[in-house]
Amino acid sequence: MRKIVSFLLLFAASISFLRAEDHALVLQTDFGLKDGAVAAMRGVAVGVSPQLRLFDLSHENTPFDIWEAAYRLKQAAPFWPAGTVFVSVIDPGVGTERKSIVLKTKSGHFFVSPDNGTLTLVAEELGIDAVREIDETKNRRRGSERSYTFHGRDVYVFVGARLAAGVIPFEDVGPALPPKVVSIPYEHAREERGGIVGTIPFLDFQYGNVWTNLDESLFAKLGAHVGEPLRVVIKHGRETVFTGVLPYARTFGEVPEGAPLLYLNSLMNVSFALNQGDFAKAHRVSCGAAWSVRVEKITP
Repeated sequence: MRKIVSFLLLFAASISFLRAEDHALVLQTDFGLKDGAVAAMRGVAVGVSPQLRLFDLSHENTPFDIWEAAYRLKQAAPFWPAGTVFVSVIDPGVGTERKSIVLKTKSGHFFVSPDNGTLTLVAEELGIDAVREIDETKNRRRGSERSYTFHGRDVYVFVGARLAAGVIPFEDVGPALPPKVVSIPYEHAREERGGIVGTIPFLDFQYGNVWTNLDESLFAKLGAHVGEPLRVVIKHGRETVFTGVLPYARTFGEVPEGAPLLYLNSLMNVSFALNQGDFAKAHRVSCGAAWSVRVEKITP
């Protein structure tokens, strides 16, 4: 009887340990959900470990848009616990010489992705702890060696699942690389000549609100008060697309329906909107590394 009890306790402890090793696996692609590509990736992950906790960040990304992928990771990753593994496959260079890597950030998150700029923003925000190149001789789905166009299924989700399930440690991903990733150049948020300058990394597509990378602490340096009008200039490259005066409001209902406002969004970044309208559509504003914005107080 004691042997049976001891065995059960040991078995329970081992199960607990295995569960403690499991981490969430979060998938992002530009594949859409009209065919079986995402389901195939999920099947590979479940094949590694049926106990894996699988989640989707998005599969409706704009095809080939690496910058959008970078921003979606920045938007979501900080809210997931340390140990979470993100697999991001926006890979217009699939099958070429671009490196396949795993980034471990100082926050303890892991990102499996082609090194093509996708990791620009999480590397900056969460910090780079280490980078390893995926050794495909050891970390590739068996039988996929002659497949060159679906690394999301054959390499990235396979490696991500093995990391999340604790099948391999980070050190077994492949050889260590210098602690850097390919970065997309963009307008970093900063003070400039009495105003604040940054980029428009993303739109709140559902509502047409325009989001910037001007954070709360930088905005505070303007010393603006709620209700105060501020001048906003938006450019695409060298072309000025919008110039206007927007009141600073805490929420949409503080201005009349259809009226513009400047507010801090859910990430506490400066944003522009029309109350119950579409600011981006109305003013032909889009997003990406080529879009820049300036906000300043109106001087008498």
